[in-house]
Amino acid sequence: MRVAITGATGYVGRFFVARALTDGHRVTALTRHAPGGPVDHLPYDLGAAPPELSGTDLLVHTAFAHIPGRYRGGEGDDPDGFLAANLDGTRRLFDAAARAGVPRVAFLSSRAVFDGLPPGADLPEGCAPDPKSLYGQAKLTAERHLSALPLRGWSLRATGVFGLEPRDLPRATPPAWQKWRDVLTEAFSGRAPAPRRGTEVHGADLAGALARLVAAGAPAGPVHVSDILLDTRELVGTAARVAGREAALPATSDAPVSAMTCETLVGLGWAPDGRARLEMEMPALLTAYGLV
Repeated sequence: MRVAITGATGYVGRFFVARALTDGHRVTALTRHAPGGPVDHLPYDLGAAPPELSGTDLLVHTAFAHIPGRYRGGEGDDPDGFLAANLDGTRRLFDAAARAGVPRVAFLSSRAVFDGLPPGADLPEGCAPDPKSLYGQAKLTAERHLSALPLRGWSLRATGVFGLEPRDLPRATPPAWQKWRDVLTEAFSGRAPAPRRGTEVHGADLAGALARLVAAGAPAGPVHVSDILLDTRELVGTAARVAGREAALPATSDAPVSAMTCETLVGLGWAPDGRARLEMEMPALLTAYGLV
């Protein structure tokens, strides 16, 4: 199968590249610059016309323009530019895929399509979206544009993504996974981080979810992708145990969390293992952050 992936050198995109290559597919990176390595390349930018996509069996759209480190609020002081790139650019890409006869498109959407609902709300796949942030609104509008096109389109409503980036693949510079660096550095310095908890999914499990959808020929539509509820106390405790060091533990968070349920994927036999992956990858993470 020929798989084209936007954002292929970015953090989340590289998990999709790795999985597609593992499954024996031919991968084309749709990126500004040729990444090299075991993939083909077509120049692509969210603000420009899409490349010719004829012959593509699956388009995976992960590219997203935002302030570094921020998704909600990632528009900064330029909401018009944010929408021009991420919404207008995405719609152009989806339209180009439909014109080229691409049969399947996977869009990296977000749990943010529900961020207008009160904390602690149940989020089954039949829950009506209610985005408050511009990020969530853009994702939902793009989802609806995809659903109206004559192709099989899956909108992957992913929660927070974690995991060490796949090795031996081209990546953006600097390495993208920095989400827990400050928290762990603070804890190992003797200051307890603020209590927090939230839902997470490992990037490899996210890519595996798409592989399940493709293999099963699953119906088009939104698909929830979520795994563990992770408390910062648990994260810091795991890191301290692995490192054999003292760390300042925050209090357990009692904040309500709106967790998505993943009916479609569970029905296809998807079985993510985020806690095991977190434990397995923690030594490498601590080494990368200079904490061991």
